[in-house]
Amino acid sequence: MNRKTLVLPAVAGLLAPLLAACGGTEDGGAIVVGTTDQFIATADAPAPLDPAFAYDTGAWNILRQTVQTLMHVPRESGEPVPEAAQSCGFSDKASESYRCKLRAGLTFSDGTPITAEDVKFSIDRVLKIKSDNGTAALLANIDTVETKGADEVVFHLKTPDATFPYKLSTPVAGILSKNKYEAGKLRDGFDVDGSGPYTMKVEREGEKATRFVFSKNPAYKGDITLRNDKVELRPYADANAMGQALDSDDIDMMARSLTRQQIKDLTEKPKEGIKVSEVPGLEIRYLGFNTDAPSVKEKAVRQAMAAVVDRGALVNGVYGPTAEPLYSLIPSSITGHATPFFDEYGEPDHARAAKLLKDAGVKTPVELTLNYTTDHYGAETAKEFEALKKQLGAGGLFDATVQGAEWSTFRTAQKRGDYAVYGLGWFPDYPDPDNYIAPFLDSDNFLNTPYVNKVVRDQLIPRSRRQADRTAASPVFNQIQKIVAKDVPVLPLWQGKQYVAARDDLNGVEYALNTSSDLLLWELGRGTA
Repeated sequence: MNRKTLVLPAVAGLLAPLLAACGGTEDGGAIVVGTTDQFIATADAPAPLDPAFAYDTGAWNILRQTVQTLMHVPRESGEPVPEAAQSCGFSDKASESYRCKLRAGLTFSDGTPITAEDVKFSIDRVLKIKSDNGTAALLANIDTVETKGADEVVFHLKTPDATFPYKLSTPVAGILSKNKYEAGKLRDGFDVDGSGPYTMKVEREGEKATRFVFSKNPAYKGDITLRNDKVELRPYADANAMGQALDSDDIDMMARSLTRQQIKDLTEKPKEGIKVSEVPGLEIRYLGFNTDAPSVKEKAVRQAMAAVVDRGALVNGVYGPTAEPLYSLIPSSITGHATPFFDEYGEPDHARAAKLLKDAGVKTPVELTLNYTTDHYGAETAKEFEALKKQLGAGGLFDATVQGAEWSTFRTAQKRGDYAVYGLGWFPDYPDPDNYIAPFLDSDNFLNTPYVNKVVRDQLIPRSRRQADRTAASPVFNQIQKIVAKDVPVLPLWQGKQYVAARDDLNGVEYALNTSSDLLLWELGRGTA
């Protein structure tokens, strides 16, 4: 695909080496970054930072600092490049055999040498554990992993997959030590051991992690250049608390997630010493359905919801200029985007929705509970679901109620199938149309959905992956998107923009959050070049 649309603009001074002369913040001059992501180890999810389980943006933002992968996507986005590997590439024309050679002298942070056997162990472990979080689905196309000597590994794939280098750049493919991780069991708690650019110490209060301190790993060998020696990541209960910390100079940068009001205030009435920046983002939001649940099992119910939801009013009323309506799973800035939901349902139409329900013999009003997470996507989520409730109820076709739960409870219940209708967001694992399709429709998918379309799963997704030129896969993705609009296993709502706010003496801010919402903490530094 054409990656030029995803490239960050060059910012004067940021490409030059930065002076990491860290100033007077606490903890030895660490740069301090705030986040609203919450890190909780519960009985249902006791291993939130194990690469074989972790599959949310917050957890991956910890792992990317500490666990090394064979490949990584450079800060300007584009094609993956070697990281722990010295070189990687397909060794056949069919894109079914992928070979990597490790860099010389790689060690884990404790000094233990890294070999090809560690890579094999790590990948095999993910596939063996196969957690219910959907993580293993990223690597499910691997047939076998072969080692050749101490420094070469070959991945034999079940079917051709041009996206495989991207998958090796995600934390699920992180290289782990047999000394610290068991082959068939998740590692509980918040400790992480790897060979990434930082080592990590974590502070806890009960089941919550309250502070992560990342220190430069002296044993690190890879493609990443660190522009600081220490970064601290602090979780905050909400964006307002995080904003107050920035105002009082307790933190240097607000990352995920600022509210619409904060962005508006900081843009229209700038505060001395604080700068807000928009950075490219590829986040989408959608409603998901348990298609076995009685209230939404009939396809006409889901189609009627698609016919009455007013995305424009939802965005304007809740998110303003920080979001735009989305009529497909694939956002507009990704090759393969189309507008099948608009093509199929047009503008909100209660009369058409009523006919869909009547023709299917569905009694109205249809009673629904709209479930959302209260602490994972920002403060506006509650307002969004109240707006959806009002839209669905306006024509008398639906009687909707709204129910919120903390992420640790919400995600477990959603995977278990407790919710008929639920709201989720998606931050791509890698910037390719495949990653907006397969996590929802492929086997062992992220949603753990009962919906299965065998044509999509067994024919169209494999066909799309055969195309090394990703633009050539667009017709296949168009077919898939039309099927999704007809069956409505998910209902896309909007795509968002990303913003960060930081003290004006902090450099590298524009590169510290990439299009997938990955925190690249090594890009941050103080002073001027």
